[in-house]
Amino acid sequence: MLSKAAPHDPHITPVYPKHEKTDRDNGSATSPWRTLFDFGKAVMTPGAQDALMDARQSPITFIIRHVTGDWGDVCTSDATANTRALTEGSRVLSVYTLSTQVSIWVITEADRSVTTILLPSEY
Repeated sequence: MLSKAAPHDPHITPVYPKHEKTDRDNGSATSPWRTLFDFGKAVMTPGAQDALMDARQSPITFIIRHVTGDWGDVCTSDATANTRALTEGSRVLSVYTLSTQVSIWVITEADRSVTTILLPSEY
């Protein structure tokens, strides 16, 4: 399991401010997407940041896919575990392939306090 990064950790880059549930999260016509779970503070590792910059892709794209249930390239057992995690409160893992063919992981901790974008080698 990933350790939780302190906000002042120089090796972790914030991606997006802590998610606060709003009426936009209820799937109303004004919301373009419905989140399935809170993701807390979104951060990324240096390797993931470099990979996303090289691919010229936004981390927000992958956060949105992750919290809306598009788990990307996970195996069947991980997809099943993610579905269970929505009701049981365990960690959620998504795997995506960037345009450069580099894989990134997006992991939301079981307590929903933080979501980290990282390279598999950084786990």
